[in-house]
Amino acid sequence: MNPRDSSTLWPMTVKLLKKEKILRIDFNDGNLFDLSAEYLRVESPSAEVQGHGASQKQIVSGRKDVAIVQVESVGNYAIRLHFDDNHNTGIYSWSYLHELGAKKNENWSRYLKMLEGLGLTR
Repeated sequence: MNPRDSSTLWPMTVKLLKKEKILRIDFNDGNLFDLSAEYLRVESPSAEVQGHGASQKQIVSGRKDVAIVQVESVGNYAIRLHFDDNHNTGIYSWSYLHELGAKKNENWSRYLKMLEGLGLTR
């Protein structure tokens, strides 16, 4: 299947706004997402954060000021983000990034409640 056909989620542009600590992704379905470095870091698809199953997900705290220092292409299906806290093991597929954008408010609210419940800070 051609990854650029209209039935496949595909980024039209991916732009790192370093000063704002934002990754801006414009998808071929018309969605434009501004995803903060902090949000992307705490939702990293890495095993370090996600574990090896839903019950193993780790809550990452203290990343309020984290920044993305590099965006690396991984084939034609994903990117690897390099953060200034030396985390770089998560491979963010286009579909995962789209999901993070679409569910940003829900995910962020859940994250903040979990931090509060554990007595942790951003």
